[in-house]
Amino acid sequence: MKIALGCDHGGIVLKPAIKELLENRNIEIVDFGCYTTDSVDYPDFALKVAEAVSTGSVDKGIILCGTGIGISIAANKVKGIRAAVAHDLFTAEMCKKHNNANIISMGGRVVTPELATEMVKVWLDSEFEGGRHTTRVDKITKIEEKYFK
Repeated sequence: MKIALGCDHGGIVLKPAIKELLENRNIEIVDFGCYTTDSVDYPDFALKVAEAVSTGSVDKGIILCGTGIGISIAANKVKGIRAAVAHDLFTAEMCKKHNNANIISMGGRVVTPELATEMVKVWLDSEFEGGRHTTRVDKITKIEEKYFK
């Protein structure tokens, strides 16, 4: 498995713990930055991760900013992306099981590195349930087809 990782200065606090978790699971990481606490614009990193997931050059993505909200909004502007903000274990699990989220988003000012790694574990280990959820995800795809020209 190959995972794209991207963050801004607000999410960088979570990045080392998440990278360690992925490395311990022998997951290949494509790190799109950022690499310091200097102020940067989260859409730049959201786009890099979302494009990598959308094109299939990676399997999934993890994006981090101060709250997880802004970077997920930016990532969701890329066709085929279902970036979900998670703030606890339940939302991390459900975004995969019910929404088939291909990117998980978290906030360095909202969750601890320890919680973030547990959320990534749950997200990676959960499976999309399909069934009625497939119908809903398909409806999201139809919205994309209508507005992404």
